[in-house]
Amino acid sequence: MTAGWVAGSVRARMLASRRIGADEARRVAACGSLRDAIAMLDPTAYRVSASGVAIDAADLPDGLALVQHVIGASLLWDLRVLAGWLPQGGAALMRALAGWFEIANISELLRELDGRGPGDYYQLGSLGTSWSRARQASSLAELRATLAASAWRDPGGEAAADIEIGLRARWAERVAGLGEPARSWAAAALALLFAGERFGASRAGAGGTGHAVLRSVVSSMLGAAAASAETIDGLADALPRRVSWVIARGTPAAELWRNEALWWKRVESDAHQLLAQSGFDSGPVIGTTALLAADARRVRSALALAARGGGFPEVFDAVA
Repeated sequence: MTAGWVAGSVRARMLASRRIGADEARRVAACGSLRDAIAMLDPTAYRVSASGVAIDAADLPDGLALVQHVIGASLLWDLRVLAGWLPQGGAALMRALAGWFEIANISELLRELDGRGPGDYYQLGSLGTSWSRARQASSLAELRATLAASAWRDPGGEAAADIEIGLRARWAERVAGLGEPARSWAAAALALLFAGERFGASRAGAGGTGHAVLRSVVSSMLGAAAASAETIDGLADALPRRVSWVIARGTPAAELWRNEALWWKRVESDAHQLLAQSGFDSGPVIGTTALLAADARRVRSALALAARGGGFPEVFDAVA
């Protein structure tokens, strides 16, 4: 234990207290409009107006996406602040945990390279792994080469979908390196990614994924039997015991989204246990990051329901 980890753990617990929680998010989801939902968030850590986004954003065609991006940026800012309190080595941990934001940025860059307009990027600061270089890529081949030369390693292809899938698989590897419970979270998320790509409704009839990196990471983290599973039941049977809860036999391909919600509930439960421990180490930092991410995801889901007129508590409970 060092003074830096003590300070970081204390700061982490302070940040965790800023969550609005499930009950408040449910009230946001019940709002009759996106405008009302934004106003309800104004006294919270998710105050949209504090980010320079006028409440009139609710009237824009892409208003929901814009406000959801602000919620994500709020979470990222908290993680950047937390990283600043950690000792040497803490930044690498936070870069691994914050990998979702870099993947989101690269997804935006892929759309930009495809001619679909400028991307809406997150400001990663010190939490970026290779974003400052990747942002300069002018082609998919150049982007792949840049990623391959970084901690992300080769995503496994030059097609946009291959890059995104490869990055998500590589992210699972990076998070798994942080130890438990992050290792089990990453393994369970990887199982869901593989199931979606291999058996998901949009993949019906594909007979499997040909993504070499995804299959390789699945084989390494979940076992060769999981990587070669021919059915969802076969995958469920092959999963290591520590992550067998994430996919059950008989799961319909069209309802894998429910398993994602289950994954978030499990992560949130584990994170609460990390935060309840009295130690001053990486545990409270990892736990707080997970809790803040779960809270932000819940708020983004609540905003989406409010934008559709609200009043769907059963839908909110199912997805959040």
